[in-house]
Amino acid sequence: MRLPRSLQARLGLSLGIVLTVLWIAAAAVTAVNLRQEMDEVFDSALQETAQRLLPLAVVEIVGREDDGVTQRLGAIREHIEFFTYIVRDTQGRILLQSHSAEPATFPTYDGPGFRQTATHRLYNDDALQGTVRITVAEPLDHRAAVAREIQMGLGLPLLIVIPVALLAIALAVRASLASVRRFRERLEARDARDLSPVPEDEIPLEIAPMAATLNALLSRLKGAFDAERSFAANAAHELRTPIAGAIAQAQRLQAETGEPAAKARAADIEATLKRLTRLSERLMQLARAEGGRLRLDQTSDLRIVARIVIDEMARHSTKGRLTLSLPDTPVMSDLDPDAFDILCRNLVENALRHGSDAEPVDVSLSRDGTLGVANAGPIVPRETLAGLTARFESAGAKTAGSGLGLAIVAAISQRVGSQLILNSPRPGQADGFEAHVKLPISLSDRSAHGSNLRPES
Repeated sequence: MRLPRSLQARLGLSLGIVLTVLWIAAAAVTAVNLRQEMDEVFDSALQETAQRLLPLAVVEIVGREDDGVTQRLGAIREHIEFFTYIVRDTQGRILLQSHSAEPATFPTYDGPGFRQTATHRLYNDDALQGTVRITVAEPLDHRAAVAREIQMGLGLPLLIVIPVALLAIALAVRASLASVRRFRERLEARDARDLSPVPEDEIPLEIAPMAATLNALLSRLKGAFDAERSFAANAAHELRTPIAGAIAQAQRLQAETGEPAAKARAADIEATLKRLTRLSERLMQLARAEGGRLRLDQTSDLRIVARIVIDEMARHSTKGRLTLSLPDTPVMSDLDPDAFDILCRNLVENALRHGSDAEPVDVSLSRDGTLGVANAGPIVPRETLAGLTARFESAGAKTAGSGLGLAIVAAISQRVGSQLILNSPRPGQADGFEAHVKLPISLSDRSAHGSNLRPES
């Protein structure tokens, strides 16, 4: 038999089986003891009956005029006669018998004491120096019937008590393991980035060391991840000043040199340093997405942030390259506006970098908090699409990127309880790429119906 994996089920099953076996064993032992006691009582009744009837039979037989005549006592009322008897003389002639006695069931008299045949339990006794002999018989079926009634009296309550006891055991075990269940539910409810200690309220002593070890492990992991994020953010921040200085030197070298080869080499250095600057900015954004606080105590209108981001990016791109669709009513959310800025900016930059220059990038924000960014361009294979949210993963477009944009968006989405959805081709189109994420909004906006978008340039 394979035990269930649940500790609660194992405890309930084992306790139930042990208790059931103990009750059945106790009932069996009790039935055996009662049967022995019952045999003693019935044997005593047989002996008592014989000793009470024998003097009466002697008086009856001695006072007769006709010697050796069989007399059968009649029944005053019809009844079941469990004890039957016959009185015989030394020659075996029946002198007196009860009304239900069958002489064939009585063996030959062989002295006082108990006897037993295949069907009856008997007791023999005699008087007048053995001339008057009495034998009292009881059917063994009577004793067996009484024993069965006793066994049923012991067993039938168990059919009710055992299920009730099993239910009580299950409830007791469930109540006893409530603190363990709460600990498990708290642990299951966490996402992969929540490494804070799990409360150990009333954890049993046997499991408390495991909970303490788990919390210690979570604490060490949190310290390691915090150190990693802090190092990435600090390193990226510290690199900004020397990189900016190096870019300035490369630009000065281009302005001062008249040699074309040196000027081209300085231009390449400047471009490389600018890519390094963008990479350091992405690393700081990733550290912010993974470690910073993304939900605030107050709400703000996401439309305002989206309009500022798109207006700023539109000034640095071709006219008509970006289109923005916003609802007429506010989209209130407790998402940190800086986090939404990072998320929106990375999605739009990814679309501008990898999309077709012939068609605009469509940015939309709906009333239910769904931010969508779609662009025309070649179809991204499904196997490539699944890995785009990994760090430093690129779709291999014509313009090299850092490979962190979608990873940053995915990290923010996961931490706010959402998911980044990528589609290629765009829904309803034969080509292109679309990314959308559902952002948390306030209850009043969440209950509203319809998107009611309007286009903006």
